Amino acid sequence: MRFVVMIALGLAFGPVTAQAQDAQTLADVRQELTVLNVEVQKLRRELSTTGGASVNFTGGSVLDRVNAMESELQRLTSKTEELENRVNRVVADGTNRIGDLEFRLVELEGGDVGALGATSTLGGGEMPATNTAPIAPAAPSTNTAELAVGEASDFERAKAALADGDFRTAADQFATFNETYPGGPLGSEADLRRGDALRGLGDIREAARAYLASFSADPVGPVAPEALYQLGQSLGALGQVQEGCVTLDEVATRFPASPFVPQAQAERAALSCQ
Repeated sequence: MRFVVMIALGLAFGPVTAQAQDAQTLADVRQELTVLNVEVQKLRRELSTTGGASVNFTGGSVLDRVNAMESELQRLTSKTEELENRVNRVVADGTNRIGDLEFRLVELEGGDVGALGATSTLGGGEMPATNTAPIAPAAPSTNTAELAVGEASDFERAKAALADGDFRTAADQFATFNETYPGGPLGSEADLRRGDALRGLGDIREAARAYLASFSADPVGPVAPEALYQLGQSLGALGQVQEGCVTLDEVATRFPASPFVPQAQAERAALSCQ
């Protein structure tokens, strides 16, 4: 997570003096912490029982009751796994966001960021395990069973605008897409393609932010290698060569089988990375 935080800070507190004037104030960061605390309280309420659950297994034959119990057990197991995955995502995302906010608080207050230790896991305990094994890029899922009504068509419409070179329309449509379908299976790719559209408009800084958002949304997903490569290239173009080199080096480290590894290595050579 420190890698993502460092890149985010590079974009927020870049070498351009005017950019510092747009940085969040201390009050803004504290407000974000308050909002995050509210979300944690909501999660805790969701995990609390209401005492209203009841299952009736009386009546019928023994076989009927056994079948009813098996069906209920399957339902509860599925629901438990769904809630566990959701809790793990909230804990991982919350912990990462807290680490980001701690870093920015120390920056804003003029403290020593090097003295920051590892961020405590949200809610205590160990950080939920995630799959960090290198993966080969694959086509994004287009299973319509996972998509909301109109999600696939809206995404394809934005992609068509990008393919036609209508970068402004594409950037706006991809931004609207993620506002309309937050957390959807195509969200990471939508941010990636929004970055492509913004780069087509010549807005490299905002394109870099979009690439960072894409990678942060799904660091091990099918478009993560491309998002990381595009982010490193954009940072180099913004004059943040050190951050760009680190980011490009991460492509081979995280995704050694990705076809974007040679491109990242070529870009590192162009930036004269050590």
